[in-house]
Amino acid sequence: MTGAGASFGDPRPVQAPEVPLWFGGSSPPGIEVAPGHMDVYLTWAEPPRQLEEKLDRVRKAAAAHGRTPRFGPRVHLIARASEDEAWAAADRLLDVTSEATYARQLGDRAGGEGVGWQRQFRQHGGRVPARARELERHPNLWPGMSLFRPGPGTAVVGSTAQVVERLKEYEDLGVDTFILSGNPLLEEAYRVGETILPALGAAPRP
Repeated sequence: MTGAGASFGDPRPVQAPEVPLWFGGSSPPGIEVAPGHMDVYLTWAEPPRQLEEKLDRVRKAAAAHGRTPRFGPRVHLIARASEDEAWAAADRLLDVTSEATYARQLGDRAGGEGVGWQRQFRQHGGRVPARARELERHPNLWPGMSLFRPGPGTAVVGSTAQVVERLKEYEDLGVDTFILSGNPLLEEAYRVGETILPALGAAPRP
């Protein structure tokens, strides 16, 4: 803001002593740099055992700076009344995606992207399956979203109870923040708000 009586940076943030910083990076340099500055370490969702190994490395790097990070994975949700319905919804996402989209998204990218993408790519190897569940790498965990969209592409697919169970499995690893999304965004936002959040004990906003 500029002008008489104003200074750069007004209005100022209310947080004290500082604005919380969120940071993501799966490469060795990213994991070394992040803990010295960030408050919440962001990551793409992965099978729990694989994610646990990464979070442990972040914790060790943070301890060297006297910091204790929080963790926030980015994950898609495909939650339905039953597991079969959820996997059928994942199948439909594959069925409506064009060959041109698959080619654009996958192409010759297995080794040309960041470490996060490479870790994700290894979960499906660039293979578009006939049925979504062929790529299930952990109960209800599906890396197939990254076959047709950029960025993080792991989804939790299942009944409401199964999705909640998987999210709590991440919580057991020390995760306390989730960045959730779905496709299509608006419809899935309503679905999550009406089913998943109440099952997690989240109080509705007034």
